[in-house]
Amino acid sequence: MVAEGAPSALFASVESLDEIIHQKVRLGIMSALMASQEADFRFLKETLNVTDGNLSIHLTKLEDAGYILSRKEFVRKKPHTTYTPTDAGRKAFHDYLGALERIVQAAGQGS
Repeated sequence: MVAEGAPSALFASVESLDEIIHQKVRLGIMSALMASQEADFRFLKETLNVTDGNLSIHLTKLEDAGYILSRKEFVRKKPHTTYTPTDAGRKAFHDYLGALERIVQAAGQGS
């Protein structure tokens, strides 16, 4: 028996998922940054097992959305870029997790 309102609650929750964060690599980036508060390009690349170009595209998308900030500097004459989540990025990530929780709850009501 399906609980009344469960399908509409499930649909509303799915619709509320943030399209920017929802992509696998960007979710991985945001998860890593939320856990560590800061990460450099190399750490993210190795952790997520992606190419430089792929990671760069996803970092740019998150930065353009205002979810992360980058800090570029030189360490021993080599470029070093570090990323941190913004307040907007933290809020978007927590909102995303809340939407996932609502999806799980709504799906569970269908049993």
